[in-house]
Amino acid sequence: MNFTNSFEKLDSLFDGFFEWLAGQYDPITGGFYYAKSSISDSSFTPDIESTAQALNILSRNELLTKMPVELRAKFVSFFQNKQDPETGYFLDENPHMKDDEVMVSRAFNYSINSLDRLGGSPLYPSPVELNQAPHYVNSEEEYVKKWKSISLVNSWRGCDLLASSCMYIGQMEQEKQEKMIQIAEKYLESIQDRQTGLWGEGSMYVRISGTFKLHTFYHKFGLTMPRVEKMYQSILHCLRTETAKDMCYIRNPIDLLSYINVEIPGHELEEIVQITVDNIEKLKRPDGGFSREIDDSPSAPNVAQVKADEFYPDMPVAVHLGKGLYEGDMNAGTQTTLIRLQLHKLAGKKVIPINGSGRFYELVENRLQEK
Repeated sequence: MNFTNSFEKLDSLFDGFFEWLAGQYDPITGGFYYAKSSISDSSFTPDIESTAQALNILSRNELLTKMPVELRAKFVSFFQNKQDPETGYFLDENPHMKDDEVMVSRAFNYSINSLDRLGGSPLYPSPVELNQAPHYVNSEEEYVKKWKSISLVNSWRGCDLLASSCMYIGQMEQEKQEKMIQIAEKYLESIQDRQTGLWGEGSMYVRISGTFKLHTFYHKFGLTMPRVEKMYQSILHCLRTETAKDMCYIRNPIDLLSYINVEIPGHELEEIVQITVDNIEKLKRPDGGFSREIDDSPSAPNVAQVKADEFYPDMPVAVHLGKGLYEGDMNAGTQTTLIRLQLHKLAGKKVIPINGSGRFYELVENRLQEK
């Protein structure tokens, strides 16, 4: 198998990326802005997801152990200051965020994981410990009722809601947790499409993205996903025939392939890598970053799952993080670095940090001196 051309092309796409990333850092809060357009508008502030995504990028490029003490302390304070002492949740300033259960779940997981890898810890107990979790966590019957109430008419959004609801399982005491994991695993297997290995409705990319969301549940609790061979064939067919208009459509199949660990014939793996790199190239932006969508960077990623020509009931209010310009954004940036890692893993190749990543802290320091 020859991946040289594809991997060289992929690495060339990161030219200017770490300069862009350093430009998203806010030294006052210790957080990161979503996009360049977010920085110049006082209605936007550094947010939890963007900051955690920046941390993920640094981790994937072996920069966590090299992080200056002052910067690490800023990171820790940023996440700690986002936690609500009364509920245990981590929330940004936008008042609509708390009404989007997917955003709330993501923010909690991002914050807890970030604090853990930084050597910090939350200042307050979790929502379950504070009895602030939704009522359905109190019984197995209510949990299943909650799952059955979630529409999968758009698999990506619906499965995201399913996976998000499972965040509370991880906060339960072990005996109750183990029982809920078994119940969840049985329920998910019962609603999986036996022909495709996917879940829910929508286009192929939407269903693969929904399946990817559910993989986070399986991954968190070390479970094997069912019908992975069917899943692989669906992914391969989709990559060959559908247009990837969202960075998530590029990342989600690769993340799934990495997790399900099926044996991929060499010629098919070469094809998968080439298609993926070609798709990423379309989302590279002149500012050095990558955009989540083809036409522009979605201003409110919390509602970007459901496209203009798609439908999902009771969508939350858009939580805007940027102006939606033709620009790079943190959501796409973190995904691109993860795709790079996963492609190397699938190809059995050793991965080294992205060229130029080693200058990141110097770039941040230079920005601080300029100010």
